[in-house]
Amino acid sequence: MLLELARWLAQDFRGFAVFNYITLRAVLATMTALSISFIFGPALIRWLAAKKIGQSVRSDGPQTHLVKSGTPTMGGALILVSLGVATLLWADLGNRFIWIVLIVTFGFGAVGWVDDWRKVVYRNPDGLSARAKFFWQSVIGLVAAIYIAFSISAPNNEKLVQLFLHWVGSGFTLELPTRADLIVPFFKNVSYPLGMFGFIVLSYLVIVGSSNAVNLTDGLDGLAIMPTVMVGAALGIFTYVAGNAVFAKYLLLPHIPGAGELTVFCGALAGAGLGFLWFNTYPAEVFMGDVGALSLGAALGAVAIVARQEIVLFIMGGVFVAETFSVMLQVSWFKYTKKKYGAGRRILRMAPLHHHFEQTGWKETQVVVRFWIITILLVLFGLATLKIR
Repeated sequence: MLLELARWLAQDFRGFAVFNYITLRAVLATMTALSISFIFGPALIRWLAAKKIGQSVRSDGPQTHLVKSGTPTMGGALILVSLGVATLLWADLGNRFIWIVLIVTFGFGAVGWVDDWRKVVYRNPDGLSARAKFFWQSVIGLVAAIYIAFSISAPNNEKLVQLFLHWVGSGFTLELPTRADLIVPFFKNVSYPLGMFGFIVLSYLVIVGSSNAVNLTDGLDGLAIMPTVMVGAALGIFTYVAGNAVFAKYLLLPHIPGAGELTVFCGALAGAGLGFLWFNTYPAEVFMGDVGALSLGAALGAVAIVARQEIVLFIMGGVFVAETFSVMLQVSWFKYTKKKYGAGRRILRMAPLHHHFEQTGWKETQVVVRFWIITILLVLFGLATLKIR
């Protein structure tokens, strides 16, 4: 929005041409989102508290968490507003990737909003049923996966529609360009063609999986939001490189025209996340709820797909991956042992993983900060894949 204004003013005042630089607009988006969070955060928290939209704490969880009962939740709405406004103000609204990532982010946010609203307002402990939640996540994830597959292959939406119709008319057989291959980090010439269906399936799994992984991680004050900020900021570097033909060629990465604009989105995400962390740090004044966790995880997944860095996302988001696998292993082992021995057994003291460490004697702040440190190391490791090949 402001980019168009700057371009119009640049016709008479050349100084406004500086806003064409993606890096400047990414910084401005970060500052804008951060400012919005600081300005409107206190008012939102007061409103949530007045409406008694508070977190209910599970009785079978750590007993130290019982004091958090009633803390305002659904604060993820603040993140979405800050992120959305900053992106719309500073991004190129003619860019296709900006819109699909925004649709994914707010689509998953809507699913989380309905789930949270039913839990805290209607006092329905089940919220949105697991089947309904997964259904809507799948619908949004599949639509986004299909659109991104054709967006990477076609230079504009007109060609995209033509390519899609050709794909349908040909019996769903279509070769994707090499820039849509699955990239294996640390190797110069190792990538795997996915084919159309392979690309769609992988993209769907990344978006839905990332969304639920961040949601599982969101269990301690500040635990999920800071790794999200760090991973999102790092992905912004990857999108910038992918969108720049010179840098992409030099670093042996696929050039995805238009992907660089997502750097602005990633900047807004980082600013919105840091602004929310101001109120979410221990002891938290507000929790993000599913509306924040589901949307942010899906956003990371969608950005990684456009940048063709699915494996790097897996590396940098190692904390999210570990939390997810801890739940999967715990549940699977419990069901297996219950069927075999008549009584379920556990691998961890409690799942997700952060609760296990709490049960071993770590304080909440220790768990959070140590997981942050691990994420910093993983993000640096992921960024190293830009050059080490």
